Amino acid sequence: MPRRGLNATGVGMLPWVIGILAIGVWFVLFGPALAQTELVRPHVPGYETPDWRAKIKEATAPNPVWDYVDVGFLVVAIGAASYLAIRARSRRGLVILAAISLFWLGFVRQGCICPIGAIQNVALTLADPSYSLPLTVAVLFVAPILLTLAFGRTFCGAVCPLGAVQELVAVLPMRIPRWVDEVLGLLPYGYLGLGILTAVCSGYFLICQYDPFVSFFRLGANFEVWLFSFAFLGLGIIVARPYCRFLCPLGAIFRIVAPLSRWHLKIHPSRCISCRLCEDVCPYNAIRRATGQTPEASEIPVKTSPLVVALLIGAIWTVGAVSGFLLGPVLARLDWRVQLAEQIWYEESGLAAETTDASDVFRKSGTPISELYQQAAAIENRYRFGAVLVGIWLAFVASTKLVQLQTPARRDEYEPERSKCYCCGRCFRFCPIELQRLGLLDEESLAVYVKSRGPG
Repeated sequence: MPRRGLNATGVGMLPWVIGILAIGVWFVLFGPALAQTELVRPHVPGYETPDWRAKIKEATAPNPVWDYVDVGFLVVAIGAASYLAIRARSRRGLVILAAISLFWLGFVRQGCICPIGAIQNVALTLADPSYSLPLTVAVLFVAPILLTLAFGRTFCGAVCPLGAVQELVAVLPMRIPRWVDEVLGLLPYGYLGLGILTAVCSGYFLICQYDPFVSFFRLGANFEVWLFSFAFLGLGIIVARPYCRFLCPLGAIFRIVAPLSRWHLKIHPSRCISCRLCEDVCPYNAIRRATGQTPEASEIPVKTSPLVVALLIGAIWTVGAVSGFLLGPVLARLDWRVQLAEQIWYEESGLAAETTDASDVFRKSGTPISELYQQAAAIENRYRFGAVLVGIWLAFVASTKLVQLQTPARRDEYEPERSKCYCCGRCFRFCPIELQRLGLLDEESLAVYVKSRGPG
């Protein structure tokens, strides 16, 4: 047989190398633009609270009891989602629960009861002892992870408001090539690293700032934010859960812990007729066929010499560390102190046409300019070091993916890929065994159907 490698026909190492390099180019191109953003608290420009929402907010926000109510709702909802997905196997129930979660956690609580954003709070607490992490925020972060270890990604399936809104609008989802899905699936790990980096170095909550659905949850925004939100929502109609799959930083953590889950949504091998309908209908490429069956072209294991793999891994680690070193000072501009030092330097050098409010306030404070410069330099060094760590983290993730391509896992039966399965229940509606269990398909019809499909 011909050797499969960089010069092989079909799917080889080349798409993965191109994809990984594309991720690096993405950070190089958009990193500077990202750093132009002013350091502000998460908000929606142009947002005004509607009257009915203002009354709910006034009634619930001042009372800390509501924080525990929200935590209780989250835990109970994850438990309900786990039951509906694993035991009841009810797609309808999961959709109803997703709608309820979207209403309460999304529109009523404005998406702020959010384990995704809690990543930044936890990171800032670990880096800055003066920052006190509220107990409820700690529980919001830990509970979904622990329950994912037990039941898989049921939180994503029907509880997370960001996931719920995407699940409900994915009416015409198409399956994208598996290798594209895998390559873009590396982006959340980078977003996770950037979110932690900015939170630790500046207290800047990048993940909250660029929440694509906050304008819907708060029912208000300026034109640019609405355009961004509708573009993301429109994409979600044909590409199921684009944020969950290709950006969500909590999803990156779930991809690590979900494969360890004790009880997870399963395809029962004793009853599976290998009709492949679940595989065909899953828009997340999350259902893998048995390794003994004829694989798709996109699933053919990529065999390359160990030397080539080692050279690629070395190149990836080098690019990751160097890119982080170069991007560190650029990302440091997210910090208002670095922005202020830069503005003062422009003014002192005569390069600024006029002063700003921030520079005027600084000059009136009497703080020596040299002290501001020293502070900004220290922040830049902190960002440079942190960005190198993020680059190394991304290199580790990419290298692990390349190694996995060389040693694909063996599967004896059809089974969901736990790191990708959102426990959404879409496959239930098309499984003949499930239809028979619900009384929608009798034994005779099932036998005729199985005969018409044939084995595999």
